[in-house]
Amino acid sequence: MAKPDNRADNAEHLQEHIANTQQNIQETEQYLNEFSSEISSTEQNQLEEKNERRRESVAEFEEELADEEG
Repeated sequence: MAKPDNRADNAEHLQEHIANTQQNIQETEQYLNEFSSEISSTEQNQLEEKNERRRESVAEFEEELADEEG
């Protein structure tokens, strides 16, 4: 038998995803600030691109959160 679809805590999960993703962005920015002279430009570009994808994810999570709360 299928599990019932319980969406009661979706908003809470989305808020956790947003917070975790924002923390990852900040940690990567700190890493880049501290070690940019020690890492290759390729790695630096990869990390910057990863952060951009994270920012896009945060925006999507926020839209979904607004729908859940709304």
